[in-house]
Amino acid sequence: MSKEFTPAEVAQNKSEKSMMIIIDGSVYDVASFIDEHPGGPKILKRFAGKNASKAFWKYHSKSVLEKYGENLKVGTVKEAAKL
Repeated sequence: MSKEFTPAEVAQNKSEKSMMIIIDGSVYDVASFIDEHPGGPKILKRFAGKNASKAFWKYHSKSVLEKYGENLKVGTVKEAAKL
């Protein structure tokens, strides 16, 4: 079972040890990928702890997520309770 994170929990993970981003409701820890990212570490650091969906899809195709996503995915974003 996949771990669920609130957006606030993701926002707390902005360090070199745990750098989480959200893409389409999935949570990825990109800390281990930061030195391999072709665009450099700066852009990953800018989106650390945030929803990076819009920026990700602007520069990447589905194949990139298929290639790297499974190894970096740590969970999903927990849906907010609807009142």
